[in-house]
Amino acid sequence: MEKNCLPGGADRVSAAFVGISGWRYPPWRGVFYPAGLPQNRELEYASRALSTIEINGTFYSLQKPESFQHWYDDTPPGFIFSIKGARYITHVRRLREIDGPLANFFASGLFNLREKLGPILWQFPPSFRYDRELMAGFFELLPHDTQQALSLARRREGRMTGRARLAIDAIRTLRHAIEIRHESFIDESFVQLLRDHNIALVVADTAGKWPYREDVTADFLYLRLHGDKEIYASGYTDEALTRWASRIQAWRAGFQPADAHLISAQSKLSHRPRDVYCYFDNDVKVKAPFDAQALVAKL
Repeated sequence: MEKNCLPGGADRVSAAFVGISGWRYPPWRGVFYPAGLPQNRELEYASRALSTIEINGTFYSLQKPESFQHWYDDTPPGFIFSIKGARYITHVRRLREIDGPLANFFASGLFNLREKLGPILWQFPPSFRYDRELMAGFFELLPHDTQQALSLARRREGRMTGRARLAIDAIRTLRHAIEIRHESFIDESFVQLLRDHNIALVVADTAGKWPYREDVTADFLYLRLHGDKEIYASGYTDEALTRWASRIQAWRAGFQPADAHLISAQSKLSHRPRDVYCYFDNDVKVKAPFDAQALVAKL
């Protein structure tokens, strides 16, 4: 972490966490992971090489409290996990009748990550169009601290009996980020809705496949770098990583890059430091962990 001095003499602190999306990939073995490293020690290794990892198993199915506890135990102090929200909520139910599923998600063991619990990512499918009323209702349901999340988790469905964690060690802030994949979200009302709820718009680099926007809508930023030439596969050049480092430093200091790609041209950015979470998801050709380490070096 580093301390920033802002105009007016106010001292603020911001942090940049750079890591990877997931950590269990067979092609990484013997390339990023040392040959012969047991699979059950891969998280231990990756968490010493990088400061954060995005858990994507939570997207596909509800995990168990024991798994979250193992992940907590395998990682060092100061490490941060981001959590990918359940696709059952975003892709299957498509935000309709989700009170029970949302309660189940928060009851599934997230609280076992304690101080290592970082932002929660909600990714929407390419076919999901912007519906202001539907999104506003979803945002109203999202808890913004662990106490609110615990109250929600207690309303879990019966099938969660015996596999829920319904206790917190402290009241901590919860952050949420939204990743869009449909052009209908390029709407100023969406930006305002995000700001009203302090929810981050994900800056998603997808080689031009899906919308790329950089509006700052919360007190933090969330970046997902899927590849700038070939999605999920291409690595980032030194020049590209230098560009990302420059943008991250600007956001951390409370400024918007001069060439920012924005949805809303009307809003002014308040100049205050913001934490930045950045995840490389170009894992197909074993680029992600090395690109993340290279970006860390530039920061």
